[in-house]
Amino acid sequence: MAEEKKNESVAPEVAPAQEAAAAAELTVQDLTAIKQIIDVASSRGAFRANEMSVVGQTYNKLESFLGAVQAQQEPKEEPKGE
Repeated sequence: MAEEKKNESVAPEVAPAQEAAAAAELTVQDLTAIKQIIDVASSRGAFRANEMSVVGQTYNKLESFLGAVQAQQEPKEEPKGE
């Protein structure tokens, strides 16, 4: 029976490593959702007064980053010289 327990403990170690790699990905859509969460939470009074400056600074950084990403993704129109 001791051997059965040994074999069982080896197999689950692989799955968490793969899950951790997949969970480490953070997309632009995730960041947009985080921005919306901060907006909703602050409008509902979820943050204390002494936390608001940090929350605001983080929100502004996130908004600026998302704006830059969006500007990079928009196709630039070049004038056609026909």
